[in-house]
Amino acid sequence: MTTAPTREPATARTAPIRPVLDVVIPVYNEERDLGDCVRRLHAHLRDGFPFPARITIADNASTDGTLAVARRLAAELGDLRVLHLDAKGRGRALRAAWEHSDAAVLAYMDVDLSTDLNALLPLVAPLVSGHSDLAVGTRLSAASRVVRGPKREFISRCYNLLLKTTLRAGFSDAQCGFKAIRAEVARELLPLVRDGEWFFDTELLVLAERAGLRIHEVPVDWIDDPDSRVDILDTARKDLIGIGRLSRALATGVLPLAELRRSMGREPLVPGVPLGMVGQLVRFALVGVLSTAAYLLLYLLLQPVTGPQAANLLALLITAIGNTAANRAFTFGVRGSNGAVADQLQGLVLFGIGLALTGGSLFALHRWAAGAPIQLELLVLVGANLVATLLRFVGLRWVFRAHGGSERYAAAERLAGPADREGDR
Repeated sequence: MTTAPTREPATARTAPIRPVLDVVIPVYNEERDLGDCVRRLHAHLRDGFPFPARITIADNASTDGTLAVARRLAAELGDLRVLHLDAKGRGRALRAAWEHSDAAVLAYMDVDLSTDLNALLPLVAPLVSGHSDLAVGTRLSAASRVVRGPKREFISRCYNLLLKTTLRAGFSDAQCGFKAIRAEVARELLPLVRDGEWFFDTELLVLAERAGLRIHEVPVDWIDDPDSRVDILDTARKDLIGIGRLSRALATGVLPLAELRRSMGREPLVPGVPLGMVGQLVRFALVGVLSTAAYLLLYLLLQPVTGPQAANLLALLITAIGNTAANRAFTFGVRGSNGAVADQLQGLVLFGIGLALTGGSLFALHRWAAGAPIQLELLVLVGANLVATLLRFVGLRWVFRAHGGSERYAAAERLAGPADREGDR
């Protein structure tokens, strides 16, 4: 079990002014590079940075002389804090440093300073002003200038594409070691973040995004560190585990995101209107395409056996149930089983409207064009389904209006406590 971080005593030269910005440098066995990195960052913050800032070195279980170097730097520079942890993990180090900071804005960067320091002020300025809640450096913007090998470039882009596919991530670069967060936001989010290693960043950003917080992205100039000691295979394995765990938590509704929205003031501007209509339309359309394909396939299979009207009824009923469940979770973000039956019953009302439209279209077709080929039947049904789909989107927004587009949080008490978080790490 990880012990609490040890905070090194302040020196006589420690700055008495409360910092606006606290820049954390998590380190593990970095005795060779730590001194140059910290002096360079300290000079950048001292010479022309517009508000008080402090550097925190978070040493997580180094086995070389890193801690001794950090203590010498604290004695030399004064306005520098040293924390020591007995367990490894970048996320663990950041959590400890951020939880024990009195600064208004909390940031971190990798010890190799791969990111150009000129991006630091653009990173934190929107947080100091209060406009944004988190800020991240991105190496994947068209405006970024990045120097790194093709293998790491490929891995990075694949990982971020995976996040967009599985977790619907809207941010472009989850793992760039250059991020900042407002302290009051960190106090709300950190208790929900379970990972203590490399997945920490991703989990923090996904939770922030699902809670409706503003994430500011800054294109960076970035040069890869050829001496990186990250175990890519082990990190990839743990990231996949983290994605699976977080996906389950979001799907089952155990995360109190609706409560978090309220506490952070990120509820819909107009009560009863779900958030993100454009995103809902895109997701609804995707679900609709898959549902229509399933409907047509079922109709083709059933029509020779049951006839057109019965085939239409059965195919529409089966796909309507699946469509409501998919839109409930994927489009409108309503998770968990609480209220699912009521939602399905209201969805069946919308199914009845769709049935009337499609069934009526078939009745009219066969009345006015007896013996119409099945290709014409399918064409008429596609047109009727398009109308029914538009009505269904409006209807489902009404069905899920009480959820505010967010996950239910009635099961929030099932969240893992501190002991569970340690075991998960």
